[in-house]
Amino acid sequence: MTLAQRALERLQAWPDLTAGPASCGTGRAVRSARSEIAHFHTPHDVDLYLAGRAIGRFADDLRESTAIRLVPGSRWVTVHLDCDTDVDLLLSLVSVALQAHQDLPAEASAGGCNFHRVTVLRRDPAGAAHPVP
Repeated sequence: MTLAQRALERLQAWPDLTAGPASCGTGRAVRSARSEIAHFHTPHDVDLYLAGRAIGRFADDLRESTAIRLVPGSRWVTVHLDCDTDVDLLLSLVSVALQAHQDLPAEASAGGCNFHRVTVLRRDPAGAAHPVP
């Protein structure tokens, strides 16, 4: 089981979330009664609709994390899952997102997620960076 599958399985057990196809057309999503919260695009990459105010409040901490990718102007953050700690970070951020979404109107437009807007680089044993397919 991949890290993304493990995270999705854990989130599906949360009483306020349901799973279904991602509105962007790629992968699975979890949603609250109000809006989509996360898109699971690859075995390692999850886009999380954190919303503008929450991103602003945690921007410095998010930028310091090697697991987080921010796209300027987007209300979504990409979480790259490389280890169990990254899954724990994602679950914590989903909790923050659920709280942030309580202040949004139901079905507020999240705009496009970050899929295809974020490039994650993997490193080979020699230390050179290569785009992850």
